[in-house]
Amino acid sequence: MNQEIKQPYPQSYNDIDKATIESGFTMASDALTCSLLKTLAVSKPGGKFLELGTGTGLSTSWILDGMDASSSLISIDNDARFLAIAAQFLGGDDRLELVCIDGADWFEQNEHLKFDYIFADTWHGKYLLLDEAIAMLNPGGLYIIDDMLPQPNWPGGHHEKAIKLVEDLEKRTDLVLTKQCWATGIVIAVKKQV
Repeated sequence: MNQEIKQPYPQSYNDIDKATIESGFTMASDALTCSLLKTLAVSKPGGKFLELGTGTGLSTSWILDGMDASSSLISIDNDARFLAIAAQFLGGDDRLELVCIDGADWFEQNEHLKFDYIFADTWHGKYLLLDEAIAMLNPGGLYIIDDMLPQPNWPGGHHEKAIKLVEDLEKRTDLVLTKQCWATGIVIAVKKQV
């Protein structure tokens, strides 16, 4: 199957991509993953969205592109330099709240919040504090992670961490899970009604 993206890229994508390359940031989500993030965002009208790991905002721009006017997105990152790129090109969108904070601190301060869609693209909410992230999902909520297939920028030993994460997700009884060997390796889970 052709893995070419047919839907239009977000208006701000090229500017963010250029600034990302100039900044030296090398962990941005690929365009195939971003296209899926947009498609899934459309399924949550009026939704509460959470992105863990803004980076420079490439994936953020796609999520926003799929959200309707009554949805909201909180996107967090702990690197102010890269978050500034997202703020420069996306900060005018009233649906978006960009937060510069350590992931563990954010979880501690916001454990009461609930979301319909979580894209976990950093350690916190994925390899760390997974239970806390899943607890924030509303029934029917989407939990999405990428980079589950080996990546060239992975440090030594990371492959084993990725395998264990998928195994941990598969053992959960509160999620319905699909693993995709597509793009960078995507896992999509939906929170079951208890």
